Amino acid sequence: MPPAAPAAMPPAAPATTPPAAAPTAKPPAIPAADKLFAEGMTALQEGGHERALELFSAAWKEQPGHAGVAREFDGALLALKKSGDAAYAQKKWGDAGKRWMGTLRFITHPAANGRNYPFTRSEVRAKVDNLTAALTEKALTEYRREEVPAAIADWKTILSYDPGHEEAARSLQTATKQLETLKKMPPGR
Repeated sequence: MPPAAPAAMPPAAPATTPPAAAPTAKPPAIPAADKLFAEGMTALQEGGHERALELFSAAWKEQPGHAGVAREFDGALLALKKSGDAAYAQKKWGDAGKRWMGTLRFITHPAANGRNYPFTRSEVRAKVDNLTAALTEKALTEYRREEVPAAIADWKTILSYDPGHEEAARSLQTATKQLETLKKMPPGR
């Protein structure tokens, strides 16, 4: 028997263009308050208590009563104050002052529930005032001993957490001028 002829191939279908893709729906936009809150939670997890409170405050401004902010704000504020206490215990005066000043800045925020805090605003203010008084006394003592660079460092520390402290600013300016004058003097004088 002769071999069978191969079956004829059906004619190729004419090229067709695929159907137009249906437009994809955009995911719903995340509200700005929720984005700010999420950024605040990230900052909080990274130990940035003050940054978290700034972002929580912005979220609250966008959406007063934001549930996440209401839930997390107090814990972040307590952690900020506690980190100020820890910095003070480690003799990191500038860090302590900055964290306590941050605590004072946020303790009156509408999301703060101060009745649940183990400290009052006036107690934190007293910590800042006592720190400033101690650093001022230390700087003046150093200045009188002609330890001008050490005095300058102490006044700069005060200004790092309290930029509006006029006495520290004036003292820093005076001591800086004196140090510049001393540097210009020939040795042995």
